[in-house]
Amino acid sequence: MATQTKDYYGVLGVKKTASADDIRKAFRKLARKYHPDVNPGDKKAEEKFKEISEANDVLSDEKKRKIYDQVGFYSDNIDPAAAEAYAKGGGQPGASGFGSGASRSGAHEQGVPFDFGGFDFSGFQGSGRSGSESEGFGSSFRDVFTGMFNGGRQARGPQPGTDVEYKVEIDFWTAVRGGVTRLEIQRQEQCPTCKGRAVVGGSMECPECHGSGHVTQMGGRMKFNIQCPRCTGSGKVQNACPTCDGAGVLTRREPLEFRIKAGTRDGQRIRLAGKGNAGTEGAPAGDLYLIIAVGPHKLFKRVGDDIHVTVPVTVMEAALGAKIEVPTIDGVGTQIGQSQLKIPPGTQTGQKLRMREKGVTSATREGLRGDQIVEVKIVVPKVQDERSKEILRELQKLNSEDPRAEMLAGA
Repeated sequence: MATQTKDYYGVLGVKKTASADDIRKAFRKLARKYHPDVNPGDKKAEEKFKEISEANDVLSDEKKRKIYDQVGFYSDNIDPAAAEAYAKGGGQPGASGFGSGASRSGAHEQGVPFDFGGFDFSGFQGSGRSGSESEGFGSSFRDVFTGMFNGGRQARGPQPGTDVEYKVEIDFWTAVRGGVTRLEIQRQEQCPTCKGRAVVGGSMECPECHGSGHVTQMGGRMKFNIQCPRCTGSGKVQNACPTCDGAGVLTRREPLEFRIKAGTRDGQRIRLAGKGNAGTEGAPAGDLYLIIAVGPHKLFKRVGDDIHVTVPVTVMEAALGAKIEVPTIDGVGTQIGQSQLKIPPGTQTGQKLRMREKGVTSATREGLRGDQIVEVKIVVPKVQDERSKEILRELQKLNSEDPRAEMLAGA
């Protein structure tokens, strides 16, 4: 039974010169359009999705794409080195210096696993070589194509589940103090009907090769007799599981509850082992990775395990020194705490003061805690009464130092 060559570039709607990025973009665009979740119950969309997935599987893989471009089709049985040798010969048997006059039967007698039917040998006649030399044609051809299709394609077997990744948004306080977060995820679970085996019932004759175990694949003007990819050469297949359509897994949405550890940082990855997509035929499931995105706070800014906060102070507090109350993260729930901070005399605006171990508890280093960095912002009072203005004038006379003198002298 002949298997027609598939135009994978045409399926994705890209040129043969398309870059890997072009192929990826084309597949994503078509996948969004034809994905079964977007078209529930639409068999045509499902078939189209399988078709573009197959094309993407080959063209997005550099090695597979190279073989496809060299030979004109792709099979897991093709040896890359032999495919390259075939391509260097121009895809023609005579281009590699093969002799002429080889018969179809002669090729089969020497065990060559392909058929010369439909190939035009007229361009290779009249070489004047002897019969013994012409036998090298079949021998050389056998070397190339037996290497190209060496080894049988194995059954799928157990396939480990793939990992799943989700972005999780949490608020500032949950990241700092810890808590429980809930979200809904979509993952693949093992099919309950076939237990991940993808098939049910007994075996039957393969409809692809009609029990022969081999199919004919076209490559340009040549035919290659290869192992049937559907039954892997056994001539027998089993019925695909009707519940999962032969996938071995089912896509499900489920709620997930997990604990956020105190001190969790923005961008941190949390791994939940075995919570990814299910494997088939008893293979282990993948992992679930949660990427944490922490929301901002109106007062506090977090840098690593340190907390930064800007605190306003009066001119008098900055000039004379004072003890003030500043906000901290040591509250309860979403409430802020307070702690006393000493402002040294002569403190300038923009100056930063450190409060030891008033930051975030480290999620990775047991018993350690960051600091709180307080930036001072001096607030100038709004003077309205004459008495206050008089006092300030007197203060200005007593402290006549020009704060711009050094700046102007340097200019």
